[in-house]
Amino acid sequence: MNVVLLYGGRSGEHDISIISCSAVARMVGANHSVKLISIDRDGKWYLQDDSVLENLKKNPDAKLEINADPKNAVSVIPGGKSEGAFTAGGKAIPADVVFPVLHGTNGEDGTVQGLLEMAMVPYVGCGVFSSAATMDKIQTKILWEHAGLPVVPYICLTRADINDGKRYDSLVDSAISSMGFPLFVKPCSAGSSDGASKACNAKELSVALMEAFLWDNKVLIEKAIDAREIECSVTGNSVTADFDKPSTLLQAYGPGEIVPTHTFYDYDAKYNDPDGAALKIPALLDEEKLNYIRETAKKAYRTVDASGLSRVDFFIDKKTGEIYLNEINTIPGFTSISMFPKMCESEGLGFTALLDKLFDEAICRYSARENLRTER
Repeated sequence: MNVVLLYGGRSGEHDISIISCSAVARMVGANHSVKLISIDRDGKWYLQDDSVLENLKKNPDAKLEINADPKNAVSVIPGGKSEGAFTAGGKAIPADVVFPVLHGTNGEDGTVQGLLEMAMVPYVGCGVFSSAATMDKIQTKILWEHAGLPVVPYICLTRADINDGKRYDSLVDSAISSMGFPLFVKPCSAGSSDGASKACNAKELSVALMEAFLWDNKVLIEKAIDAREIECSVTGNSVTADFDKPSTLLQAYGPGEIVPTHTFYDYDAKYNDPDGAALKIPALLDEEKLNYIRETAKKAYRTVDASGLSRVDFFIDKKTGEIYLNEINTIPGFTSISMFPKMCESEGLGFTALLDKLFDEAICRYSARENLRTER
């Protein structure tokens, strides 16, 4: 099978994408032919020489880079399909399946997914709607609330609210009076905790909001819960699951528990500090709670029409034991310490077998879509 891996991208998570894709590229089965396409910080696409992949596999310390050689600039052809969707240097790049190992904006938010739909190639992960909806933390909460799923109390502020001083002040006052301190402030559509911070008083809240609005035009204020952080991996297709195609059936793995050594599980704890958190798989919960989290993760996945893979994150209030959904990551980290592959591995699905499962589900989803009528 001809596999194309996309990495980099115009995102605050550009560097994490490179680390994730380095791990993925090493673990793709030898029965597949792999091509690497990098996306620089300006959004330009470049085909990488085969020697880059060879060096990556030989050298355990190597990681991918962005080699922006103009002669290898990639063009994407709408309707090109697997044999002609991508070209570089006047030659087609065969693509039986594409894995966009892209985190955050311009990669995980439905933009690249829409491009791949137009190019008519199978790709790993959620479709346009579910990618866009889950990238926006507010829209995700609205969908989950409508489905009767438990979410952390919140208030949303927008750039328009800032432009209306009275409304802005009213919303901030409402957040303080209804939820109290401490509060978490997060950009609605950023990942890896970019722009997120904890506020313990009005001054810190003001600073946190200013920081968050540097990352997004919509910002979430959430009640800060003294919580245990639980995660659950899910694979399969919530819309076209078929018992004759095992890769499409919904399956939950884990859950696992993150025990951060930082104030909260921030960017540093996730990616820079090897001792930033302890990972416990399975989470230290009784079987009843473990099953509840697995089933709730699948319900959350179905509610947003997810497909391919996602990591569903939970909070458990340390005081009350109440369980809340936190967020869903449709292209979770694939680094050597990432929870998603670790939870799958804990249930017997190794990294290479996981990738094969994702490739197969992507092709099944593409076939199901192609079988639909587009004209009378």
